[in-house]
Amino acid sequence: MRVWATRAYYRRANARAWRGKFTDAPFSTLQLPGPGGQLQTRVYSSKQGRDKPLIIYFHGGGWVIGDLATHHPFCQQLREHTGCTVVAVDYRLAPEHPCPAALDDCLAATRWLAGHVESIGPTNGKFVLAGDSAGGHLAACTALAVDAALRSRLAGALLIYPVVDHYSRPYPSYTERARGQTLTSALMRWFWDTWLEGKGADAASAAGAVIAGRPDLSSLPPCLLVTAERDPLRDEGRALGTALEHAGVDMTQHHYANAEHGFACSQGPNPDFQHFMALTRQWLDRRAAGRSDAH
Repeated sequence: MRVWATRAYYRRANARAWRGKFTDAPFSTLQLPGPGGQLQTRVYSSKQGRDKPLIIYFHGGGWVIGDLATHHPFCQQLREHTGCTVVAVDYRLAPEHPCPAALDDCLAATRWLAGHVESIGPTNGKFVLAGDSAGGHLAACTALAVDAALRSRLAGALLIYPVVDHYSRPYPSYTERARGQTLTSALMRWFWDTWLEGKGADAASAAGAVIAGRPDLSSLPPCLLVTAERDPLRDEGRALGTALEHAGVDMTQHHYANAEHGFACSQGPNPDFQHFMALTRQWLDRRAAGRSDAH
């Protein structure tokens, strides 16, 4: 019952935040072969995308909630602001499909899309992995898992306030930002427990679902990492930024000092969203041009 109610609330909240605030332009649907059956996707094709990478997008929602509909306005806006063709992937959710189903689906979708990138829509033949929250986590995990052949076409990773570590390894923000915003520490613990079927951090690490402390972070492509102040995940996100710098990853990091978790995708076109989209467009343009801007 809690899963059903939380999914319904998330759909309503996202729809309300965006109602009347974006132009609902046409999109197409595409089914991809996945390890558990067909994976549904939405393709937001852009005529401007010929010189830009394809964005493969994984929605947030703690691996339990969220779907193509909850992130439809955001993906429309991502296409509009960046000029990139965007493909949103609907991976399997817990508790019906616990870890590692979402990881397996995202990797399978990436392999298929990267192998057919020229036929998806206007692109420059390369792709970027992107996602928010649990979707940011899945984007990073997928970027670490792709083989060398795909990595040569992987232009970057857009990580929007990603999940980085299991809650049993506490960061100060889990206490400082436990309440007072939509994502609470208690809700984040429930997401982890639901996805892992009550198993702990060791099970997550064994499944390749913990990003913090991994020895292969240096294999990540150029990253744009976004964090928010009012977010239990704030400190693990910022710690990831430090780890990526130490690993020599070409990285751009921006912290939104007045924003909360969800500001980019679930709160409509607020000023922080507008800044985020401008930042993302600039970063993607540099990826398309092959320039480095680590800082």
